[in-house]
Amino acid sequence: MDSPCWLPLESNPEVMTKFVTCLGMRPTWQFGDVYGLDPVLLSMVPRPVCAVLLLFPVTEKYEAFKQEEEEKLKVQQQEVSPDVYFIKQTIGNACGTIGLIHAVANNQAHLEFEADSPLKKFLGQTTKMTPDERAVFLEKDESIRVTHESSAQEGQTEAPSLDEKVNLHFIAFVSHGGHLYELDGRKPQPVVHGKTSEETFLEDAVEVCKTFMARDPQEVRFTIIALSKDS
Repeated sequence: MDSPCWLPLESNPEVMTKFVTCLGMRPTWQFGDVYGLDPVLLSMVPRPVCAVLLLFPVTEKYEAFKQEEEEKLKVQQQEVSPDVYFIKQTIGNACGTIGLIHAVANNQAHLEFEADSPLKKFLGQTTKMTPDERAVFLEKDESIRVTHESSAQEGQTEAPSLDEKVNLHFIAFVSHGGHLYELDGRKPQPVVHGKTSEETFLEDAVEVCKTFMARDPQEVRFTIIALSKDS
C-alpha cells in the first residue's frame, strides 16, 4: 500500500501559528522568523523560546551524513528520555506538520489549549504509543490532515502539486530534562546534542543549525523559526 502524501507546508511563521491555533492551541506562544545567527539578531527573538524549527535542503552530503550518524548511534547509543515525544514520518511532505507536533508535544507544560482542542486530543490519545504507532494514528487523523491541507494552500508561494518531489525538510529542536533534542521523523530516534537551559536554548539550537549549514556551504535554502512566548 502506498504511503499517503500531503501538500508541503511553507516555512511561514504566520501560517504555522494559524495552523496550530486552528487545531486549538491558544496563541499565547507564536512562531517567528530567526533572521540571523549572530548575537545581535538572536537577541531580537522574543523570549522565552521553547522550540526551534529548521528547514533545510536534503542533499547528497546530508544523506551521507545521516547514514553515518545512524551507524554511529547504533554503536554509541545515546540516553534518550522516554518522556520525549517522538513521532515517525510515514506521510510524504508532512515534515512541517511533524515538526509542529514535535514542538508542541514536548512543551505542553508551557502551552495552553482550548477545551476541545483536536491537537491536545491527538497528543492525549498517542502519548502511550510508540513512534511508529503515532505515525499510523496521524495518517488517520482527519482534523490534522484537513488543517494541514488548508494551511499548505495559505502560504505566499503557490503550493506544489502532490506528486512534485520536494527536497526540503523540517526538523524540530526542543529542550527536555536539561538536554537539547533534535527530532526528525525520518530518523530512527531523537538525537541528543548535549546540555541546554531555558536561557541558552535558542543559542544552543542555533549552534546545531550551523553544523547543518556548514555541511552544505553552497546552499542558501535554510530557514530557522522559533516558537516564542507572545510578548
